[in-house]
This record gives sequence, structure tokens and C-alpha cells, in this order.
Amino acid sequence: MMKFYSLILLLFAFTSCSKSYKIAGVSSVSSLDGKMLFLKVAQSGKWITVDSAEVVHGEFTMKGNIDSVQMASLFMDDENIMPMVLEGGNIEISIADTKLIVKGTPLNDKLYAFVEKKSSMDMSIEDLGHKEAKMILNGVDPLQIQEQLTKESDQLMGEMNAYVKTFISENYENVLGPGVFMMMCSNFPYPLMTPAMEEIVKDAPDSFKNNPLIKEYVTKAHENMQSIQEHQILQQNEQQASMMAQPTAAEK
Repeated sequence: MMKFYSLILLLFAFTSCSKSYKIAGVSSVSSLDGKMLFLKVAQSGKWITVDSAEVVHGEFTMKGNIDSVQMASLFMDDENIMPMVLEGGNIEISIADTKLIVKGTPLNDKLYAFVEKKSSMDMSIEDLGHKEAKMILNGVDPLQIQEQLTKESDQLMGEMNAYVKTFISENYENVLGPGVFMMMCSNFPYPLMTPAMEEIVKDAPDSFKNNPLIKEYVTKAHENMQSIQEHQILQQNEQQASMMAQPTAAEK
């Protein structure tokens, strides 16, 4: 009987431990020393602080308990520094001028593997500008440059869109799917839907589509796109009416 109770207590201990988190952070950015960092999660369209810590001699720590795994972000004042997953376990954060890393737990490892690969793809696309300048200096025909770089750009964009879609679809059922989708959305000045994003949502399960953040964003994006389309049609009609109102050469 005592062995049975011991096993129950041990199971409870492991269960409790899985719902606790400990964050150990290091920073090589000297301007962060003495600053407060805030761990926040999005709730009802607002960022809610769940933990905080002061950076002392380039180090900071946070710890606590969570009821569920959530996407979160690390803030300094009102500045969103980096995304992360708030999940049970030991989370390691590294902040440098050129690189931000969160690791140590399964979803954070997966998230930052994605971030690193996508950053590499973004750099490849940006490098096309340097390649164009080099080709111009080498006297390559401008039409040839445009044709070659357009082809390379389309290929790289296609590969990146496919990678993003695959990552999100593989994580539809956990916080990374909606989280990364919303990260991609943040690149727009206001809610919009690209064909690639429409495809991601179309193929998603109901659990993804009914996520409050996803549902709100998609609804607003479709409303914005309808307004843009209506505005374009109105402009076209006004231009046609203006052209028809102009006197022809015979009338003059």
C-alpha cells in the first residue's frame, strides 16, 4: 500500500513539474542592463503581463506555473523583443545584437529552428539586390538581369511560402500553427490575406480556424480586401465616366 501511495505522489510531482517553467536568460546587449523585461501573452486583443525580471549583469530569471501552453513574447517596456512559447520546463533565452534564441523546451526548439531557416531564406532574397548591382557593374544586359533575377526571386519566394505553409500545417493542432501564422500577418500594415495565407486557412482544421486571434484576423482581412476591391471598382467607374464626359475630336 505504501508503495502505491509513493507512486501516486511521484506521479503528482512529475505532473506538477510539467506545468512549471523556469527561464534563464543571458544578454550581451549592454543597454539592457538594469532594464525590466516583461513576459506577456495575448488575451482578448491585449498583451497581459504574466512575469517580469530585471537584467542584472547580463542575466535574468523568471519562474512560475502555467495551466496551459501559450504563445508569448518578451517585452522591454512596450517594445516586443522576441516571440517564444510559454511551456513547462527549463527555457533558455539568449539576447545578442544580431541573434535572438529561445531553446530548451520542445516547442521553443521547433519555433527557433523555423525562425533561423526563414531568416536564412529572407537573406537569400535580399541578396538578389546585391547580385543585381554586381551584374550591372559587370555590364550584363539589363533585360537579362531582370529576367534572371525575376526567375530567381519567384523561385525563392515559392520555396519560402511552401516552407511556411508546411510548418504551420504540421503545427495546426498546437500553439505554433496559429502563433506563426499571426507572426506572418504582423508584416502587413493592416489585416490582409495573400493567396498563400488563404490556402493555409482553407486547408486548416476547425481548431485552427476557430482560434479567436485567427478568426478575428481573417474576418478583418476579408472586410479590408472587400473595401479595397470596392474602392478600385469605384475609381475605375469614375475614370470611365470622366473619359466619356470628355468631348471627342469631332465634337470639338
